Amino acid sequence: MSIITVTINPSIDKSTGIDNVVAERKLRCDPPSYEPGGGGINVSRAIHKLGGSSTAFYLTGGQIGNMLDRLLDDEHIASERMPIEGLTRENLIVYEKATGQQYRFGMPGPKVQENELEKCMKKIFGIHPPPVYIVASGSLPPGVPDDFYGRIASRARKIKAKLVLDTSGEPLRSALEEGVYLIKPNLRELGLLAGEEVEDESNHAELAEAIIREGKSEIVVVSLGAAGALLVWKNGCERLRAPTVSIKSKVGAGDSMVGGLVLALDRGWSVPDAVRFGVAAGAAAVMTPGTELCRRDDTERLYEQMKSTQST
Repeated sequence: MSIITVTINPSIDKSTGIDNVVAERKLRCDPPSYEPGGGGINVSRAIHKLGGSSTAFYLTGGQIGNMLDRLLDDEHIASERMPIEGLTRENLIVYEKATGQQYRFGMPGPKVQENELEKCMKKIFGIHPPPVYIVASGSLPPGVPDDFYGRIASRARKIKAKLVLDTSGEPLRSALEEGVYLIKPNLRELGLLAGEEVEDESNHAELAEAIIREGKSEIVVVSLGAAGALLVWKNGCERLRAPTVSIKSKVGAGDSMVGGLVLALDRGWSVPDAVRFGVAAGAAAVMTPGTELCRRDDTERLYEQMKSTQST
């Protein structure tokens, strides 16, 4: 297992459509579709779509958890299930046809017990040989302390695994105190980490450089949405402009970006090229409807487009 992903708060993402969202009225929706969800799980799915492989470690419980297991099996995603007593959450995504707007209702998830977390840690760090990359992504459910990702960071360092972390708030701050390999904050999260307002473009780089200088992360990739990403690492900083694409849905763009980036790193690509491939995967996800992730042919085409634009 060269790459593993860790999802502590996975979900089933239930999507439907409706003509109009109207309060106080019974609304007739389209037949729903169901997809696996949760940060790390979506990263593993993106890696699979891009022609790579990883193993998804995730907590699962109840009938919704059983459905999640089946959906991942249907997609041929290698996985390690870690059972809990609580019920896996179900999120709801509603597409309003009249306006083209998307409403996303995220549930908090089940309460997880400390003994369940201990079993989870033992399974993740009981792998032999240890993975090269551990991708920890997504929110933490009730009952999981804010320092959980920090615990993973500490253990990852001991086995010399590179931790890629995509989360926010106190769980992110706690992990940075232990030190990680790569983080992917957006501008708001970067400002919160620094404890100050993000002002202009030069300010972005300064704040990210401070994180690296303090030994909290070796690489900082600041997600800039449609503008691409800012890469800051030991060799300097670089702005990677995203290609212009038609927008169908922004759901899954961040997870696709992380999946493309980590897969490229695992293939031995340079850090700038790996981030460029991640940006291409994120842009490719925006082109797909609903909760669909990136497509391989779109990602590879957009990556080549970005390379040729850079060289001219």
